[in-house]
Amino acid sequence: MAASDDMVTPAPATVDAHTVESLIRERLSSALGGARGSFETALPTVAFVVAWVWLHQVTVAVGASVAIVAVLLIVRLIMRQTPRYILSAVIATAFAAYFALRSGKAEAAFLPGILTSAAWGLGSLLSVLVRWPIVGFMVAAADPLIAQDPSSLAPLTSWRRDRGLVAVCQRLTMVLVGLYAVRVVLMYPLYLGGQVALLGVAKIALGWPAYLCALAIMGMILVRGKTPLIRAQPPT
Repeated sequence: MAASDDMVTPAPATVDAHTVESLIRERLSSALGGARGSFETALPTVAFVVAWVWLHQVTVAVGASVAIVAVLLIVRLIMRQTPRYILSAVIATAFAAYFALRSGKAEAAFLPGILTSAAWGLGSLLSVLVRWPIVGFMVAAADPLIAQDPSSLAPLTSWRRDRGLVAVCQRLTMVLVGLYAVRVVLMYPLYLGGQVALLGVAKIALGWPAYLCALAIMGMILVRGKTPLIRAQPPT
Protein backbone atom coordinates (compact mmCIF):
# COMPACT_ATOMS: atom_id res chain seq x y z
CA MET A 1 0.00 0.00 0.00
CA ALA A 2 1.22 3.50 -0.81
CA ALA A 3 1.50 6.05 1.95
CA SER A 4 -0.63 9.18 1.78
CA ASP A 5 2.42 11.25 0.83
CA ASP A 6 2.92 9.08 -2.25
CA MET A 7 -0.56 9.58 -3.69
CA VAL A 8 -0.53 10.92 -7.21
CA THR A 9 -2.97 12.60 -9.54
CA PRO A 10 -3.05 12.88 -13.32
CA ALA A 11 -1.10 15.82 -14.63
CA PRO A 12 -3.28 18.50 -16.27
CA ALA A 13 -3.31 18.24 -20.06
CA THR A 14 -2.03 21.79 -20.36
CA VAL A 15 1.09 20.92 -18.37
CA ASP A 16 2.11 17.66 -20.05
CA ALA A 17 0.19 15.72 -22.68
CA HIS A 18 2.68 12.86 -22.79
CA THR A 19 1.72 9.27 -22.23
CA VAL A 20 3.94 6.94 -20.23
CA GLU A 21 5.05 5.30 -23.47
CA SER A 22 6.06 8.57 -25.15
CA LEU A 23 8.04 9.63 -22.09
CA ILE A 24 9.92 6.34 -22.05
CA ARG A 25 10.69 6.60 -25.78
CA GLU A 26 12.18 10.06 -25.30
CA ARG A 27 14.25 9.04 -22.29
CA LEU A 28 15.60 5.78 -23.70
CA SER A 29 16.64 7.36 -26.99
CA SER A 30 19.23 9.47 -25.16
CA ALA A 31 20.73 6.46 -23.37
CA LEU A 32 21.66 4.34 -26.42
CA GLY A 33 25.08 4.28 -28.00
CA GLY A 34 23.82 3.91 -31.54
CA ALA A 35 25.26 1.88 -34.39
CA ARG A 36 28.81 3.16 -33.99
CA GLY A 37 29.01 2.20 -30.34
CA SER A 38 27.81 -1.30 -31.14
CA PHE A 39 30.23 -1.58 -34.07
CA GLU A 40 33.12 -0.66 -31.79
CA THR A 41 32.00 -3.27 -29.27
CA ALA A 42 31.88 -6.01 -31.93
CA LEU A 43 35.27 -5.32 -33.55
CA PRO A 44 37.43 -6.79 -30.73
CA THR A 45 35.47 -10.05 -30.96
CA VAL A 46 35.96 -10.17 -34.73
CA ALA A 47 39.71 -9.60 -34.31
CA PHE A 48 39.94 -12.30 -31.63
CA VAL A 49 38.11 -14.94 -33.69
CA VAL A 50 39.96 -14.16 -36.94
CA ALA A 51 43.36 -14.34 -35.20
CA TRP A 52 42.43 -17.58 -33.45
CA VAL A 53 41.14 -19.28 -36.60
CA TRP A 54 44.26 -18.18 -38.45
CA LEU A 55 46.99 -19.11 -35.95
CA HIS A 56 45.26 -20.99 -33.10
CA GLN A 57 47.29 -19.11 -30.52
CA VAL A 58 45.50 -17.61 -27.54
CA THR A 59 48.10 -14.91 -26.93
CA VAL A 60 47.96 -13.71 -30.53
CA ALA A 61 44.15 -13.66 -30.51
CA VAL A 62 44.09 -11.70 -27.25
CA GLY A 63 46.73 -9.30 -28.59
CA ALA A 64 44.67 -8.67 -31.72
CA SER A 65 41.54 -7.80 -29.75
CA VAL A 66 43.47 -5.56 -27.34
CA ALA A 67 45.13 -3.75 -30.24
CA ILE A 68 41.75 -3.06 -31.88
CA VAL A 69 40.35 -1.65 -28.64
CA ALA A 70 43.41 0.58 -28.20
CA VAL A 71 43.07 1.95 -31.74
CA LEU A 72 39.35 2.65 -31.29
CA LEU A 73 39.99 4.44 -28.01
CA ILE A 74 42.77 6.57 -29.50
CA VAL A 75 40.52 7.54 -32.43
CA ARG A 76 37.79 8.62 -30.04
CA LEU A 77 40.22 10.72 -28.01
CA ILE A 78 41.80 12.33 -31.09
CA MET A 79 38.35 13.26 -32.38
CA ARG A 80 37.53 14.60 -28.90
CA GLN A 81 34.45 12.42 -28.67
CA THR A 82 33.14 10.73 -25.56
CA PRO A 83 34.90 7.40 -24.96
CA ARG A 84 32.17 6.06 -22.70
CA TYR A 85 30.90 3.50 -25.24
CA ILE A 86 34.36 2.19 -26.13
CA LEU A 87 35.22 1.97 -22.42
CA SER A 88 32.69 -0.86 -22.10
CA ALA A 89 34.64 -2.69 -24.82
CA VAL A 90 37.90 -2.01 -22.92
CA ILE A 91 36.49 -3.59 -19.76
CA ALA A 92 34.98 -6.56 -21.62
CA THR A 93 38.22 -7.16 -23.52
CA ALA A 94 40.27 -7.01 -20.33
CA PHE A 95 38.14 -9.68 -18.64
CA ALA A 96 38.12 -11.83 -21.78
CA ALA A 97 41.91 -11.59 -22.06
CA TYR A 98 42.37 -12.51 -18.41
CA PHE A 99 40.18 -15.62 -18.64
CA ALA A 100 41.71 -16.76 -21.95
CA LEU A 101 45.33 -16.24 -20.91
CA ARG A 102 44.88 -17.81 -17.49
CA SER A 103 43.16 -20.94 -18.82
CA GLY A 104 45.05 -21.16 -22.11
CA LYS A 105 41.75 -21.89 -23.85
CA ALA A 106 40.35 -19.51 -26.47
CA GLU A 107 36.73 -20.32 -25.59
CA ALA A 108 37.35 -19.02 -22.06
CA ALA A 109 37.44 -15.50 -23.53
CA PHE A 110 33.67 -15.75 -23.97
CA LEU A 111 32.92 -16.98 -20.46
CA PRO A 112 32.81 -13.50 -18.84
CA GLY A 113 30.18 -12.41 -21.37
CA ILE A 114 28.08 -15.50 -20.73
CA LEU A 115 28.30 -15.03 -16.96
CA THR A 116 27.48 -11.34 -17.33
CA SER A 117 24.39 -12.11 -19.41
CA ALA A 118 23.28 -14.68 -16.81
CA ALA A 119 23.78 -12.16 -13.99
CA TRP A 120 21.94 -9.37 -15.83
CA GLY A 121 19.13 -11.77 -16.73
CA LEU A 122 18.64 -12.89 -13.14
CA GLY A 123 19.00 -9.32 -11.86
CA SER A 124 16.47 -8.03 -14.38
CA LEU A 125 13.99 -10.77 -13.48
CA LEU A 126 14.43 -10.05 -9.78
CA SER A 127 13.89 -6.33 -10.40
CA VAL A 128 10.54 -7.14 -12.00
CA LEU A 129 9.50 -9.43 -9.15
CA VAL A 130 10.19 -6.73 -6.55
CA ARG A 131 8.59 -4.03 -8.76
CA TRP A 132 11.79 -2.02 -9.23
CA PRO A 133 12.27 -2.79 -12.97
CA ILE A 134 15.70 -1.98 -14.38
CA VAL A 135 14.26 -0.11 -17.37
CA GLY A 136 12.69 2.29 -14.87
CA PHE A 137 16.15 3.30 -13.69
CA MET A 138 17.27 3.74 -17.30
CA VAL A 139 14.34 6.10 -17.84
CA ALA A 140 15.07 7.94 -14.59
CA ALA A 141 18.78 8.31 -15.43
CA ALA A 142 17.83 10.30 -18.53
CA ASP A 143 15.68 12.72 -16.52
CA PRO A 144 16.73 16.32 -17.34
CA LEU A 145 16.62 17.10 -13.62
CA ILE A 146 19.66 14.86 -13.07
CA ALA A 147 21.64 16.79 -15.71
CA GLN A 148 20.71 20.04 -13.97
CA ASP A 149 21.55 18.74 -10.51
CA PRO A 150 23.71 15.56 -10.57
CA SER A 151 23.64 15.38 -6.77
CA SER A 152 19.86 14.98 -6.73
CA LEU A 153 18.73 11.39 -6.27
CA ALA A 154 15.00 12.15 -6.24
CA PRO A 155 14.41 11.33 -9.96
CA LEU A 156 15.92 7.88 -9.43
CA THR A 157 13.05 6.87 -7.14
CA SER A 158 10.16 9.27 -7.85
CA TRP A 159 9.21 7.40 -11.05
CA ARG A 160 7.85 4.55 -8.92
CA ARG A 161 4.98 6.79 -7.80
CA ASP A 162 3.40 6.32 -11.21
CA ARG A 163 1.95 2.80 -11.23
CA GLY A 164 1.40 2.94 -14.99
CA LEU A 165 5.05 3.83 -15.56
CA VAL A 166 6.17 0.97 -13.32
CA ALA A 167 3.89 -1.49 -15.15
CA VAL A 168 5.20 -0.49 -18.59
CA CYS A 169 8.82 -0.62 -17.39
CA GLN A 170 8.19 -4.11 -16.04
CA ARG A 171 7.02 -5.32 -19.44
CA LEU A 172 10.02 -3.71 -21.12
CA THR A 173 12.38 -5.25 -18.59
CA MET A 174 10.96 -8.70 -19.33
CA VAL A 175 12.04 -8.20 -22.95
CA LEU A 176 15.60 -7.77 -21.65
CA VAL A 177 15.22 -10.89 -19.51
CA GLY A 178 14.34 -12.81 -22.66
CA LEU A 179 17.33 -11.39 -24.52
CA TYR A 180 19.77 -12.39 -21.78
CA ALA A 181 18.21 -15.84 -21.53
CA VAL A 182 18.64 -16.44 -25.27
CA ARG A 183 22.30 -15.40 -25.08
CA VAL A 184 23.04 -17.84 -22.26
CA VAL A 185 21.04 -20.74 -23.71
CA LEU A 186 22.74 -20.48 -27.10
CA MET A 187 26.29 -19.61 -26.07
CA TYR A 188 26.90 -21.79 -23.02
CA PRO A 189 26.67 -25.11 -24.92
CA LEU A 190 29.07 -23.68 -27.53
CA TYR A 191 31.45 -22.75 -24.72
CA LEU A 192 31.29 -26.28 -23.28
CA GLY A 193 32.01 -27.67 -26.74
CA GLY A 194 34.97 -25.36 -27.32
CA GLN A 195 33.43 -23.95 -30.51
CA VAL A 196 35.45 -20.73 -30.69
CA ALA A 197 34.41 -19.65 -34.19
CA LEU A 198 30.72 -20.29 -33.51
CA LEU A 199 31.03 -18.47 -30.19
CA GLY A 200 32.36 -15.44 -32.03
CA VAL A 201 29.51 -15.54 -34.53
CA ALA A 202 26.96 -16.02 -31.75
CA LYS A 203 28.38 -13.18 -29.68
CA ILE A 204 28.19 -10.76 -32.59
CA ALA A 205 24.73 -11.93 -33.70
CA LEU A 206 23.41 -11.81 -30.15
CA GLY A 207 24.94 -8.38 -29.60
CA TRP A 208 23.68 -5.44 -31.64
CA PRO A 209 21.36 -7.43 -34.01
CA ALA A 210 19.61 -9.16 -31.10
CA TYR A 211 19.51 -5.88 -29.21
CA LEU A 212 17.79 -4.29 -32.21
CA CYS A 213 15.19 -7.06 -32.12
CA ALA A 214 14.64 -6.41 -28.42
CA LEU A 215 14.29 -2.69 -29.12
CA ALA A 216 11.79 -3.45 -31.89
CA ILE A 217 9.68 -5.45 -29.45
CA MET A 218 9.95 -2.65 -26.91
CA GLY A 219 8.98 -0.19 -29.63
CA MET A 220 5.81 -2.15 -30.43
CA ILE A 221 4.90 -2.14 -26.75
CA LEU A 222 5.49 1.61 -26.52
CA VAL A 223 3.69 2.47 -29.77
CA ARG A 224 0.59 0.45 -28.95
CA GLY A 225 0.33 1.57 -25.34
CA LYS A 226 -1.53 4.72 -24.31
CA THR A 227 -0.99 4.69 -20.57
CA PRO A 228 -1.80 8.09 -18.99
CA LEU A 229 1.23 9.77 -17.43
CA ILE A 230 0.77 10.44 -13.72
CA ARG A 231 2.80 12.96 -11.78
CA ALA A 232 3.19 13.32 -8.05
CA GLN A 233 1.61 16.42 -6.56
CA PRO A 234 4.18 18.96 -5.37
CA PRO A 235 4.52 19.17 -1.58
CA THR A 236 2.35 21.77 0.11
